[in-house]
Amino acid sequence: MAWVWLGLAGLLEVGWAIGLKFTEGFTRLVPSVLTLVAMALSIGMLGIALKTLPVGTAYAVWTGIGAVGTAVVGMLVLGEAATAARIGGIALIAAGIATLKLGS
Repeated sequence: MAWVWLGLAGLLEVGWAIGLKFTEGFTRLVPSVLTLVAMALSIGMLGIALKTLPVGTAYAVWTGIGAVGTAVVGMLVLGEAATAARIGGIALIAAGIATLKLGS
């Protein structure tokens, strides 16, 4: 169950990272509130996962999910460049996440 909590925490990290774009420097109320709620939930779920998972592994997986997810959403939804180098970097991060998960 800890891995489920960690996965959800990572997805919420993607949500708040993308949400930051829409807060316009925390000057827009609704996106700002939603982003802060996503941040709090993400950290809370990470904390639950850390009850049983090693902190180094859990934190690396959490940030990896956030980094990969945010980059992919940026390319697919926000029109950011999808260069071979960026896609290769995302693949390397995903491989690292998988390796950490398999090693736990």
